[in-house]
Amino acid sequence: MPERLTEMLMDTWTPLIILWITVLPSIYMAPMNQSQVLPSGSSTGLKRLNEEQRVLHRSKRGWVWNQMFVLEEFSGPEPILVGRLHTDLDPGSSKIKYILSGDGAGTIFVINDKTGDIHAMKRLDREEKAEYTLTAQAVDRDTNQPLEPPSEFIIKVQDINDNPPEFVDGPYHATVPEMSVVGTFVTKVTATDADDPVYGNSAKLVYSILEGQPYFSIEPHTAIIKTALPNMDREAKEEYFVVIQAKDMGGHMGGLSGTTTVTITLTDVNDNPPKFAQSLYHFSVMEDVALGEPIGRVKANDLDIGENAKSSYDIIEGDGMDIFEITTDAQTQDGIIRVRKPLDFETKKSYTLKVEAANIHIDPRFLSGGPFKDTATVKIVVEDADEPPVFSSPTYLLEVHENAALNSVLGQVTAHDPDVSSSPIRFSIDRHTDLERQFNINAEDGKITLATPLDRETSTWHNITIVATETRNHSQVSRVPVAIKVLDVNDNAPEFASEHEAFLCENGKPGQVIQIVSAIDKDDPKNGHYFLYSLLPEMVNNPNFTIKKNEDNTLSILAKHSGFSRQKQEVYLLPIVISDSGTPPMSSTSTLTIRVCGCSSEGIVQSCNVEAYVLPIGLSMGALIAILACIILLLVIVVLFVTLRRHKNEPLIIKDDEDVRENIIRYDDEGGGEEDTEAFDIATLQNPDGINGFLPRKDIKPDLQFMPRQGLAPVPNGVDVDEFINVRLHEADNDPTAPPYDSIQIYGYEGKGSAAGSLSSLESSTSDSDQNFDYLSEWGPRFKRLGELYSVGESDKET
Repeated sequence: MPERLTEMLMDTWTPLIILWITVLPSIYMAPMNQSQVLPSGSSTGLKRLNEEQRVLHRSKRGWVWNQMFVLEEFSGPEPILVGRLHTDLDPGSSKIKYILSGDGAGTIFVINDKTGDIHAMKRLDREEKAEYTLTAQAVDRDTNQPLEPPSEFIIKVQDINDNPPEFVDGPYHATVPEMSVVGTFVTKVTATDADDPVYGNSAKLVYSILEGQPYFSIEPHTAIIKTALPNMDREAKEEYFVVIQAKDMGGHMGGLSGTTTVTITLTDVNDNPPKFAQSLYHFSVMEDVALGEPIGRVKANDLDIGENAKSSYDIIEGDGMDIFEITTDAQTQDGIIRVRKPLDFETKKSYTLKVEAANIHIDPRFLSGGPFKDTATVKIVVEDADEPPVFSSPTYLLEVHENAALNSVLGQVTAHDPDVSSSPIRFSIDRHTDLERQFNINAEDGKITLATPLDRETSTWHNITIVATETRNHSQVSRVPVAIKVLDVNDNAPEFASEHEAFLCENGKPGQVIQIVSAIDKDDPKNGHYFLYSLLPEMVNNPNFTIKKNEDNTLSILAKHSGFSRQKQEVYLLPIVISDSGTPPMSSTSTLTIRVCGCSSEGIVQSCNVEAYVLPIGLSMGALIAILACIILLLVIVVLFVTLRRHKNEPLIIKDDEDVRENIIRYDDEGGGEEDTEAFDIATLQNPDGINGFLPRKDIKPDLQFMPRQGLAPVPNGVDVDEFINVRLHEADNDPTAPPYDSIQIYGYEGKGSAAGSLSSLESSTSDSDQNFDYLSEWGPRFKRLGELYSVGESDKET
């Protein structure tokens, strides 16, 4: 259809365009200044009038063309003629050549260089490119010289309705509250059309609803969706599927259209009250249920959701309003009934409650629909349970004097079984609370007795736990704390608060207070302590000291005279009797030590012993101690010196009773290898020629002269070492001047008769004589020296 329409238009417009372009140069036109653009086109070859001319007359232009147009999406068997270029300089002799350049020149648009006809070679799409800017020029065909300057013109692509509307943001989702009035805004949709909105009605859109009526409507031009029915109920239908159509060409026939979907969800409002599933609930509970334990649940259903479905529960009537409570489960919106106070089957066996469920969030718009709450009746039956014994008191307090007799009764606890069967009760003491087993209890009547003596001064309170157990069911146990307070009796005598030692100045005056002492008593009388002080009967007429009771329950010691002397008597002992005011009264005797001291004129004690009279003038006790320490140090130095001298003069000869074989001598001196010829020379052992008789030992000087026998005659190097050692050993055994211990000496003789042969180099001269040691020279300097030594030995042997 578009192709056919384009062909019809082109068949009609093409002669008009050609005619218009060819005839236009002869039209009379008004003069225009250079900055204006002619409505019919532009020409650089236009002959302009003098600006001073005011008379209008016909002006002959070189060549002029108008703005050209071409339909989009046009296709045919031949290229489309867009327009024709012509100049009046062209006499028709084909000497003028037309050249086209710019957007799409040569590819999309082609010009006939002889006639100036411009053809569109391809199918154009306005949505891709709406206009093309090209440049035309007329040149001489032979010389290619421009006859006129180049001129720019535009080819516009004319739109046709070839693009349907599109909903770019679709599909849509929208919400609207339920029970809304008609015309409530829901949402707005938007469609776009790629066609030219200026040219024709190709992009003029009209909206309509294809599906979703009669619930919703849409504005045809604004695309605003609104509710079309009142009081739509979410509980009846929550979601609606709406199809919207957008049609171009103003909605007329032949226009293109596009559709989208809108899912509209009704949001909840609180328009439904809660409702109990049943009007009467029955629950049963054991009487020993723990406090706070849930015993049942009730549920009020609400057709609403979310916050609108939340309800609160309350007990509004009943005989157990103070016994039970109801709370709301935040997850399930159930009403949970719990026990607030203990239940007792023997006292009350059933309860009746009236509970109410009410919405928390109420919408005032729907109050006219009725109260948003509901009630139900709850019956609770209490069942009997085997309960533990119950004590007559939650705690017990007993008092006992600390001098109470053993097995005396301190008090009694009582308990009973609250069950109808009333099982007998047995009592016992939790020994974890009475580790020292100071108390006993009668298992039948609960009387607590004393098992061991008490002492208030050791422990004033004793806390024990009494256990009551049913005899028929030992699992039923109750416990009660018992506090036992030990009352005080006067069983402790007072005594000095601390060990006192008084100091008396030699230059003291009569009546001077020497010391103030205080007393303590472990007992705790109700009216406080009151002590009486006195001297022993035989010390009442003490010639030196007297006592005086003070108001603060202390005692002052006073001197009767002056002239006390350390030389005459250094220390005085004053026994003092201390008595309390208890019943019966208790007393004790404490002795006060009074030391005579030397004091300054201000009465400050300086010295309390006789050293000032014994030591020389100006020599204190500290100086005496320093002198004594120096003497002891000198004696220690002398003893050490003598001991070292004695050890130095001891002889090296071991005593006769010592076993020389038990003396281990260790030498850590290592040899320097075979190149070390200075550390030890074994030639003395191999060559007896160097020994001229007996050589005495160097460790002692023999007192007796021993004439060694004459040594063997010198022989060549081939001496028998075995015979040499035997001779030396015989001489050492028969020498009376030799010390009684053996000297450890190392000899190079290994013995004879070994099946393995000798490994020593000392005997290498008598064996392996045919061995050649020249190869050792190739191993390096050290082995070369070793080879020379062995080679020398071989040559000496041959000699």
